[in-house]
Amino acid sequence: MTAEQLAADINELAGFLGPRDVPALTPDALEGAVGTRRADVMALFGGSILAGGDVLADAMRAGAARTYVIVGGAGHTTEALRARVRELCPDVDFADGAPEADVFAAYLGSRYGLAADLLERASTNCGNNVTCLLGLLAERGVPCESLVIAQDATMQRRMEAGMRREAPGMRVVNYATYAVRVEPRPNAAARAEASLDDLRIVDPPLGMWELPRYVSLLMGEVPRLTDDEGGYGPRGRGYIAHVDVPAGVTAAWGRLREALPGLVRVANPAFATLG
Repeated sequence: MTAEQLAADINELAGFLGPRDVPALTPDALEGAVGTRRADVMALFGGSILAGGDVLADAMRAGAARTYVIVGGAGHTTEALRARVRELCPDVDFADGAPEADVFAAYLGSRYGLAADLLERASTNCGNNVTCLLGLLAERGVPCESLVIAQDATMQRRMEAGMRREAPGMRVVNYATYAVRVEPRPNAAARAEASLDDLRIVDPPLGMWELPRYVSLLMGEVPRLTDDEGGYGPRGRGYIAHVDVPAGVTAAWGRLREALPGLVRVANPAFATLG
């Protein structure tokens, strides 16, 4: 596979998995898209790269929601998040075993002098990110008919499908915490069989995954979203609502699986929901 095809297939997955329903989290954009200038709640999910904290800060300063929540206990991305924050922002202070919500809260306070209204610290995966968030809002009596969800761009589509399963009447606005594309490096086009070493991420946001990790996360999502006996939808494990995976995405995933064997991320049972 050439570098151009490799990049195109990765970008095909990324475009599907990381939707943004509005161009920006501003009252004008929200009103034009969903008919309300402020969502009831905005939730940042802790599986995001560090740039998710910047997205939340921008939304808070713009007045995009009435209540702001950071969601995340400890899951498969938590240690990578802690390490990345310590590497990039050594002045941000948090405990060694801090859950994702506390790490992002520390970043938000240190960088912007802002604080979310609520922190959810118990969830460990995309499924109970949703149920724990809804439980916290109900416990605190927070009205939530409209919700902005901001998750890592590799997992945004699945997060939205989980929300549709658990709260089908809720008006959900997707806003993946970043949108990037990959492109061939100079001189890579001449090689007939390219590898990830021949590609680069264009303008990577703060804390962006290394390219192999990013591609692994993207590739791991397509089998989860495919509604068959092996997926997470109603025909499989029943964790999420049905998702229509476009034929072009499925085809791109198949080519990438052949070109990059071993990069399909499997679920870590240590962070599974019990019961």
